[in-house]
Amino acid sequence: MVAKKKIALKRSLGLFQVTVAGVGIILGAGIYALIGIASRDAGNAVWLSFLISAVVAAFTGLSYAELSTLFKGDAGEYDYTKKAFNKKLAWIITIAIIFTGIVSASAVALGFAGYFAKLTGFSYLFSALGIIILMSWLNFKGIDDSSRFNTVATMIEFLGLIIIIFLGAKHFGDTNLLEAPKGLFGVFQAGALVFFAYMGFETIVKLNEETKNPRKTIPRALLLAVLISAILYITVAAAALSVLPYQTLSQSKSPLADVAAASLGPLAFILLAIIALFSTSNTVLMTVVTTSRLAYGMAKEKSLPKFLSLVHKTNRTPYWAVIIVGAITLVLAFVENIELVADITTLFLFITFALVNLSNIFLRYKDKRKRRFRVPLNIGKFPVLSALGVITALIMLYFSIINFF
Repeated sequence: MVAKKKIALKRSLGLFQVTVAGVGIILGAGIYALIGIASRDAGNAVWLSFLISAVVAAFTGLSYAELSTLFKGDAGEYDYTKKAFNKKLAWIITIAIIFTGIVSASAVALGFAGYFAKLTGFSYLFSALGIIILMSWLNFKGIDDSSRFNTVATMIEFLGLIIIIFLGAKHFGDTNLLEAPKGLFGVFQAGALVFFAYMGFETIVKLNEETKNPRKTIPRALLLAVLISAILYITVAAAALSVLPYQTLSQSKSPLADVAAASLGPLAFILLAIIALFSTSNTVLMTVVTTSRLAYGMAKEKSLPKFLSLVHKTNRTPYWAVIIVGAITLVLAFVENIELVADITTLFLFITFALVNLSNIFLRYKDKRKRRFRVPLNIGKFPVLSALGVITALIMLYFSIINFF
């Protein structure tokens, strides 16, 4: 009897497609929901907080880029930490990533609620609960529906950021963009918070099996995606603070819509609020999709309860994983404090990124295989920039912990 040939994923993505996918993943709700809160600590210098976060993301992105050339599969952090350290630590990190996904979905749902409540007058809490239920339902319906919504929403949220840059361009130079009420300490505090806006760059490595020449393409696309997103975020932050003073922006639950309203009036507020609703709902959707799939994958590996690996016969989705992820996200929304929820998310992110950078350092000595991409600036085998990735992740972890007090 002839054995059936194993069906592999289609390798169809080139550098452009992977870069666009990466930018689409990164450009989410963080800047729509958190720029106001971040300006409370950083003042007009909040653009500098986005720059600092971009540097941290770049260091860690380089380590992800090198590690992606060593592993063929899509398991990402689990593979890296398992190979560098042990299976138990890899399991802990993967659980932390699942928890981070759930918490971040809750935070973004609260960001959605801020815009929706101001636009409609509807309850803040019920707006957050409603979008979680709606996006979880879309997740349950199937990946095709989720993908279509993601494509449209990504285009809309990109348009929103371009509009803010355009509105603020004529005001550049009118505001002291280095004014920081809490000094550099406050800028770093805000940086730890707004790192939430860069979430997703690491998931580009999950496209490994669908990318042509992935060991060359993935590292380039990852770094390009971080660079493009950083330029957009920094420019949007500078534009927003050029239109509205940080004292006003820091009190807003719909900051970018208020920036538009200050420039063009109430109709512009409505337009940006609607764009922000697409952006935040899209991030909720993609977060619950990827998190439920990660839970499903771990269940298949027998690292989580088996029932999480069950697939719906009609929709072909891991329905128990979808339900559990959605249910926990709903519970966390009752916190009703987007800053607290975002701080919890970044706390786990910085721990994960510190370990990813450490994994790259350890594997330089444990794994003798040739790398198609190596983190630049090395002393012998020692990757200096990965070490800086560990240090900067731990520094940001410190500021993230401070944000709780």
